[in-house]
Amino acid sequence: MRVRMLARLVLSMVVIASGFGAAVIAADSPVAEKIVNKPKVAGQFVLKLRTREETAKGSGEWKEGSRLVQWNASETAIIICDMWDDHYCKSAAERVAEMVPRMNAVLTAARNHGATVIHAPSGVVYLYADMPQRKRMQQAAKFKPELALEPWCNVDPKREPELPVDVSRQACDDPIVGAYVQKFTRQHPGLTISGWDGVSDNGEEILNYLKQEGIKNVVLMGVHTNMCVLGRPFGIRQMVKQGFNVTLTRDLTDAMYDPREKPHVSHTRGTELVVEHIEKYWCPSILGEDLTRVSPGSADPQKPVTPTP
Repeated sequence: MRVRMLARLVLSMVVIASGFGAAVIAADSPVAEKIVNKPKVAGQFVLKLRTREETAKGSGEWKEGSRLVQWNASETAIIICDMWDDHYCKSAAERVAEMVPRMNAVLTAARNHGATVIHAPSGVVYLYADMPQRKRMQQAAKFKPELALEPWCNVDPKREPELPVDVSRQACDDPIVGAYVQKFTRQHPGLTISGWDGVSDNGEEILNYLKQEGIKNVVLMGVHTNMCVLGRPFGIRQMVKQGFNVTLTRDLTDAMYDPREKPHVSHTRGTELVVEHIEKYWCPSILGEDLTRVSPGSADPQKPVTPTP
């Protein structure tokens, strides 16, 4: 505290010479102060990954499977995609509102176990400009990836067919679809932005931060599964291409799909079809509850090794 007060006093007295005179930095002026990042702690999530494998190459028949993996909590980041406070499609907004309490409970548990949480409400990040969670992402060390980042990752014909649901129109399942205009103003207020979190919708910033912090595992949750969750510059396609271990939280996502369009199934089944597509061609999925606990004993302090006599 005494050091900080002394530093502020010194700063207040600094004179910056210029060709036009001199300027004084006031003690209360904004100074680019480094934002503290999350400490690394022990603890391992045990995730049950749901997978889909083709029974024979080119057969078109897929077998559901599962496997258990252990991910260090300190090497795991959860990216929350576009969980806005409103939407032009009222049915979509209602489903997000219903999802928020469950998602926030999972995030709180995962955060407390040592995972990193990144809020990515695209298009409204500027509202969080003064928050340390926003500055944390902006201050991350620059990282140059071997594979250039894409501003949007479209369907990749080299590894996937077209999506199983038709979204050529607005894809809203309201009886009468309103105007296709921005209704959202911020991330849904029911999602807590906590002290160690990050806020960014910028693919470069997010990649910089993940690399700086030694993150190896990325969990995607949020909306919409067949659009932004896959395509954003921080979405599934991008994260897989950048070499991270990626998984989708299948019970904390929702698709934009109208049952009046092909394949004419319920909205719930439409979302499931998109999840299955992701499991086939991009990454496995998990349930949110997998992020609420760590393996027993994995979070205990490291015990010193007793030398052998």
